[in-house]
Amino acid sequence: MRLPETGYHETTCFFTWMGEDGIARTQTKEGAVIEIDNAIENSKIVNDLAEPFYSLIVDSRAMKSMTKEAREHFTLKGRKSNVCSIAIIADSALSRMIANFFLGVSKPEVPVRIFSNEQNAIEWSMEKSLVVNGG
Repeated sequence: MRLPETGYHETTCFFTWMGEDGIARTQTKEGAVIEIDNAIENSKIVNDLAEPFYSLIVDSRAMKSMTKEAREHFTLKGRKSNVCSIAIIADSALSRMIANFFLGVSKPEVPVRIFSNEQNAIEWSMEKSLVVNGG
């Protein structure tokens, strides 16, 4: 994913922004070790990006690891979120393993799919946004 020149939020582990296409994006930083505090901080930013509802694309390719607590937080269980679907970009064995574990064990509250490239993630996210928003 390509980070915009302006209009993004930076935290310890993430860059997050709303795309011009109405899809939110989060890119993990190189070597990020994501713990619960990082997950909570980024989720607040994601929810403050726009009014409901929109898809989120997560580029997890640079991530090193994620704690169980952070994975559970990202399932959206028991909390309000503006996110209607999550597309995860994962192209390495490690990032795919983390993404598959997230899907298999955590069972997120919204549709989630893993992609190896951004274009396919965008197309799927647009479809999900249209369904939820009645477009």
